[in-house]
Amino acid sequence: MSLETEELLRELAAQAETVCRHYLSAGRREGSWWLVGDLQNNPGRSLFVRLEGPTSGPGSRGRWRDAATGEHGDLLDIIRERTGITRFPDLLAEARAHLGRPAPVVPENPSPRKPKAPGGSPEAAARLFAASLPIQGTLAETYLRSRGITRAVSGSALRFHPRCWHREEGQTKGMPRPALIAAVTDGAGVLTGAHRTWLAPDGQGKASVEVQRRAMGHLLGNAVRLSPCDTILVAGEGIETMLSLREAAPGLPVWAALSASHLGALLLPEGLERLYIAIDRDPAGRCAAERLTLRAQELGIETRVLEPRHGDFNDDLMEHGPEALNRHLAEQIAPEDRGRLTR
Repeated sequence: MSLETEELLRELAAQAETVCRHYLSAGRREGSWWLVGDLQNNPGRSLFVRLEGPTSGPGSRGRWRDAATGEHGDLLDIIRERTGITRFPDLLAEARAHLGRPAPVVPENPSPRKPKAPGGSPEAAARLFAASLPIQGTLAETYLRSRGITRAVSGSALRFHPRCWHREEGQTKGMPRPALIAAVTDGAGVLTGAHRTWLAPDGQGKASVEVQRRAMGHLLGNAVRLSPCDTILVAGEGIETMLSLREAAPGLPVWAALSASHLGALLLPEGLERLYIAIDRDPAGRCAAERLTLRAQELGIETRVLEPRHGDFNDDLMEHGPEALNRHLAEQIAPEDRGRLTR
């Protein structure tokens, strides 16, 4: 067994319950064990996975046995069975994605070889999102609640990764940190990218690092669709900003474009009749609103700009609360849409 495989197994063992919750979701924890029916993830109590103990050696956490068949193994065996992966390098890649670890650096070879897949690709984003967890009961939920946001816990566009790899610009080494993961999707609902917000160890804010957020994949024209859109849409920049609008007005469909430049280039859905652009109070936000307004008007879409009292709508939510923000929005929303403010 290679050193890298041993290290991956130790890290998987340290996160044994997280691995089980993701790959054996039909099971449940009982004491020091995860119980499930079998490797096919059927309900039951035949297969036992140890959740406590050392991370290596006999009797270590992550070891499992099926009492019905006598089969036994480690967490890589569970991942192989649940994903259907047959090639061992691909299996290690799946384990790295679940742990939020980057692929090992391969030395450059001057001889002609098949080029490596580019880092930060939509495929890598999809793997990261698939390896993440629902945010209920995680540090991601703690973080959002610290920002006054409670309605996000059921959003399918948001997930949590306990060990998402983080590296500062210019550094060759990094470390895993907890992160809020957001799915970036296109008009057909296909995941094209992912956005990471690294969190403090207690979830009460972002991580104390220089680069706290980073996106990967194809972002231009796409968005984090926090709620489905119909004939109206509220589009803005940040995830917390748009979740704040949803907190105050749950009937409004909201999308986050992630930046001012991407907001100006957002691809608008067919059938849209009215577009609300939720701006941040800065020159970049106003410029993005102007660009998007021109494009929407060319398509015959009515456009209105929503302005916060403070820097952005999360500042408003934190300062005044959801009811005051709701009243502030009611002053700017078209009369025919005001019923959505309390839906």
